[in-house]
Amino acid sequence: MSLQLTGIHHLTAITANAPENLRFYTKVLGLRLVKKTVNQDDTTAYHLFYADGKATPGTDLTFFDWPVGREGRGTHSISRTGLRVGSADSVRWWKGRLDEMKVTASDVSEIDGRTSLDFEDGEGQRFRLIDDGGLSPSHPWERSPVPAEHQIKGLGPITISVPDITNTELVLTQVMNMTEARRYPSPDGEGQVHVFSMGEGGPAAELHVAVQPGLPIARQGAGAVHHVAFRAPDTHALTAWTERLQGFRLPSSGEVERYYFRSLYFREPNGVLFEIATDGPGFAVDEPMETLGESLSLPPFLEPKRAQIEARLKPLE
Repeated sequence: MSLQLTGIHHLTAITANAPENLRFYTKVLGLRLVKKTVNQDDTTAYHLFYADGKATPGTDLTFFDWPVGREGRGTHSISRTGLRVGSADSVRWWKGRLDEMKVTASDVSEIDGRTSLDFEDGEGQRFRLIDDGGLSPSHPWERSPVPAEHQIKGLGPITISVPDITNTELVLTQVMNMTEARRYPSPDGEGQVHVFSMGEGGPAAELHVAVQPGLPIARQGAGAVHHVAFRAPDTHALTAWTERLQGFRLPSSGEVERYYFRSLYFREPNGVLFEIATDGPGFAVDEPMETLGESLSLPPFLEPKRAQIEARLKPLE
């Protein structure tokens, strides 16, 4: 069998307001803060990880806290992040909650055959809640303000915007072994969306590529997505992916040790940053599952600098 990615691993976005970010994602969306750490390449910035109750791979929504202006929306970018819930009733429940909390949200509609609800956080980060048809397991967080049956189950699908799909499609299908499953008209009226499936497929394992040549080139900033990561089961699979990219002469970072997982970074032909990340060892490698995210965690190579790192970080609450 050919080498397969098994779904979305995590998605990393940008905030310029970490305290408000923490409030929104834990108090409004009801996600669990599973890791409070720093950007390993810029230790002056928080790196916050939100996930389900068990910090399951495929549920991590993460943020770099950078003092930047608002993003300039456009193509050559990750344009919308899917969040899965368990039923159409849950999507409708979320419409009521977001309206009540004065969150910018669309009406409930059907997109790509799934009950959906688009919304944005206070910085313009774009999301789509979708009914996953009960296809994936649920690991609720017992201290969430959201009832267990309506909690966000994880990520997917993720939508990227490109002006020309030709070379992107070649990389997705020939290099990354994805399959084009179907197409649908973009809900914003700009172009067609091509659905690419990984592994066993389903909403947790889909990348949607919107072909939008009429849009300007995006500019990263607060409210933008930095990169999307795809799942590899273990380090053996990651090494195989590293060798595969080399075989296709696709430039990459080589393997990078992130402590909670091991990673490989590269850009697809339209410049969107992709990562392949291992499922393990996971976020409980350095703190108990019961108390994840309650104190600042640092990987061992940064631990000697803890005092100076902590001194430069602003309080989150």
